[in-house]
Amino acid sequence: MTEAAPRKYPITYRAGSHEVTLRQMTPGDKAGLLEFARALPEHDLLFLRRDISQEPAIDDWISELKSGEIVTILAVEGVRIVGYATIHRSLLRWTAHVAELRVMVAESARGLGLGRVLTQEAFANALAMGIEKMVAQMTLDQKGAIATFEGLGFRPEALLRDQVKDRAGNTHDLLVLSHEVAKFESQRAAYGVSQAFGF
Repeated sequence: MTEAAPRKYPITYRAGSHEVTLRQMTPGDKAGLLEFARALPEHDLLFLRRDISQEPAIDDWISELKSGEIVTILAVEGVRIVGYATIHRSLLRWTAHVAELRVMVAESARGLGLGRVLTQEAFANALAMGIEKMVAQMTLDQKGAIATFEGLGFRPEALLRDQVKDRAGNTHDLLVLSHEVAKFESQRAAYGVSQAFGF
């Protein structure tokens, strides 16, 4: 698969009265990310690799950002972070072609299509990184997120029963979805990035 040119930031995205700037995350975003994460509903944190509402988790995120293991695109409205998309790739040679996609949007910014835009940016960056397959995880009861990802071409690949447990001790099933980036690349080549997502 041919690698695409890296994306150039910042990019401005408008949705109604909202104007959001998309840019790459930097170590200086630590305080803003903590504020963003701590305002999220607890249930939204269940499918993440780490509890990003805790400072050590953000420190680990920044460390992986520096090592190149992670690429994160932030959505910022004014000075406030309202969403992000992260591509987390393995540094192991035999799984370096696969990356996990995590997308999160603040409650106040939902319903604006921002999750789709962030996913689009993640795919464009994945192409530049030579990623061939993207996977995403979410709890089975996150119907809206599942519908969004399926609308973008992700397909269910595995269902892990009772995989996560919330603070009340209730277990939740975890759904793993995947998308072949090569399919997105062929659509992008024919129609452009936005059209590949049906924008």
